Amino acid sequence: MPRRRRPEKRVLPPDPKYKSVLVTKFINNIMKRGKKSLAERILYSALDIVKERTKKDPLELLETAVNNVKPTLEVRSRRIGGANYQVPTEVNPRRQIALSIRWILTAARNRSEHSMAEKLASELIAASRKEGASFKKKEDTHRMAEANRAFAHFKW
Repeated sequence: MPRRRRPEKRVLPPDPKYKSVLVTKFINNIMKRGKKSLAERILYSALDIVKERTKKDPLELLETAVNNVKPTLEVRSRRIGGANYQVPTEVNPRRQIALSIRWILTAARNRSEHSMAEKLASELIAASRKEGASFKKKEDTHRMAEANRAFAHFKW
């Protein structure tokens, strides 16, 4: 935690192909070891595969997938009187997007197709239809929060 003031939020530039900040965030999350051009290639080819398979606008499908996976509630561990409680809390909008992107990429990496672009395309299509591992992760998170609703009064 900073002592003086909160650091200002960085504004990401939109990507060159689709002019979308969401695509830039996706690219930055795919990227490993600073290999941004490889991450761009993976995402753009995944979006091409999505367009080929569904005959829909890939950017709209990407936004739909992210919105379907966004969690509204999550549980946070809180220690009270020597016991740990899973306290349900609402999720910040910036964190909602970050979590949904992370969950989609994790689910895509765990799929069994050949290339990362194919895995990502399949996961995006599944998430846009409200199915797949990333959507299941959101449902599990909401279920956990609902089950621990009795501890909601411990919220800080």
